[in-house]
Amino acid sequence: MSEGSVLAEPATDAARELVAGLALRPWGQVAPSVYESGRLVAGAPWLPGHHQRIGFLLREQRPDGAWGPPEGYALVPTLSATDALLAALVNGGSTGAYLLTPLGRGLRALTGQLLTTHARALPDTPALDLVVPALVESINERLARLNRAIADQLPGPPLALPAGLGPDRLRAVRAAVAAGAPLPAKLAHFYEVLGATPAEAGPTLTAVGASPAATAAWLSVAGPDVGPAAHAFLRELIRDGDGPVPCPTPITVFERAWVLSGLRRAGVAVDPPAAVLRTLAAATTAAEGVATGEGLPTDADTTSVTLDALARLGHPADPASLWAYETADGFCTWPGSEDGFSVTTNAHVLDAFGQHVVAHPGADARYHRTVDRLSAVLPAHQLADGRWQDRWHASPYYATACCVLALAEFGRGGVAAEALDRAARWVLDSQRADGSWGRWDGTTEETAYALQVLVAAPTGAPRVDDAVARGHAYLHRGSDRSDPPLWYGKELYCPTAIVRAAVLAACRLACGHLADFDRSVVDCAYQATKTAT
Repeated sequence: MSEGSVLAEPATDAARELVAGLALRPWGQVAPSVYESGRLVAGAPWLPGHHQRIGFLLREQRPDGAWGPPEGYALVPTLSATDALLAALVNGGSTGAYLLTPLGRGLRALTGQLLTTHARALPDTPALDLVVPALVESINERLARLNRAIADQLPGPPLALPAGLGPDRLRAVRAAVAAGAPLPAKLAHFYEVLGATPAEAGPTLTAVGASPAATAAWLSVAGPDVGPAAHAFLRELIRDGDGPVPCPTPITVFERAWVLSGLRRAGVAVDPPAAVLRTLAAATTAAEGVATGEGLPTDADTTSVTLDALARLGHPADPASLWAYETADGFCTWPGSEDGFSVTTNAHVLDAFGQHVVAHPGADARYHRTVDRLSAVLPAHQLADGRWQDRWHASPYYATACCVLALAEFGRGGVAAEALDRAARWVLDSQRADGSWGRWDGTTEETAYALQVLVAAPTGAPRVDDAVARGHAYLHRGSDRSDPPLWYGKELYCPTAIVRAAVLAACRLACGHLADFDRSVVDCAYQATKTAT
């Protein structure tokens, strides 16, 4: 079916609605955050929505007393929520007695499981070695200040840090802050645990480090009148979320780039508003590309996906800004060195350079060498079972989809082709009985990534057709629960518009693969995107 005829499909109608919403909600769409809302409860009770945030924390507590996703991903949100309930208990006096039971459950989850995990087994979420010691310290200080009658009803202090994780780095950074030393720009995202003041603090600053918690921490010290734009930003977030706040936010460029790149790659016809295109066009002029959103440093991942989106929308640009991120191993995410290697960042860099050399076959040899190099680098990081795993997303299905899509479209050589085959076989072997895919449980987001892999790198046509049909049916049925947060931040988070776009793209690709555009089937796009968040 031609792309023109796709315009009448519900998938395209839903995509148009989604893209139009990008301009209407310029800060981006992210699900509420336990960690971030907990920081506002503990440190900024003066902001509106305080009691609604406490209610949110109570509703989000798991039956085992923890908060957040499974495994070690629960540590940071559980620490934040526990510290927040302690603060609310102390500030509420006798009226806060109803918090004793959930607070005790949270403390027991920490002492009985989460804090007993060795640091090596904890997920590599950003600044874990700053956030965890800071929250453990805060909880211990609050517990020590409780009167005996209340303290006797709770597990006793002090909490211990996980083995292998000490307070040294936190102390060193806080000492640097106290001495007035400049901090790396990416640490602005964590200012609420550092006691730092943003260098650009002033009346026009909207957000500190793309973090409501960091922004609220600054205003709690400086006063809301010092930052009227930031105060207005927080009030609007609180109003939109009816108390709880998301994180990260703003994610303006990140959201727009991922949504548009993913939809156009899948052949979904969209025409973004001019204001959306203007925000992406900055990637073509800035020396080191663009940042995810206000308050964060530029990064290779956002810059690459932005360049890819622009190329697919008919506005190609030279990816020269990415040279600033080149390393001996490939490309780093942040300017300069970083801990670890991101396969998804490198897959997106391959997309950006691949777009350029396809449009300009006579481009400088350095561009072609980069495509050749990344065509080998990505397979070298593939795991033995055929999947990829990354440091910016908890699910291997996202990392595998990023690598497969880049290698299938722009990869060169037999090594890339072999990697695609292994990835497809892993996806086929890991499908669940209900047709879904997922790391912990089947989810619409991860099922969407798995379908994208199978359509891009099919292996054994009859088996692939069956798997795609079953996965497509799973999306069509929808789900009675929201997808879990899977994206790496201080805690795992869910960028809801990006997830919707991934599901829409998968529906479009699956329908094309099955050569079935019957309206009753394609309706899965609208259904799945409503349930994905």
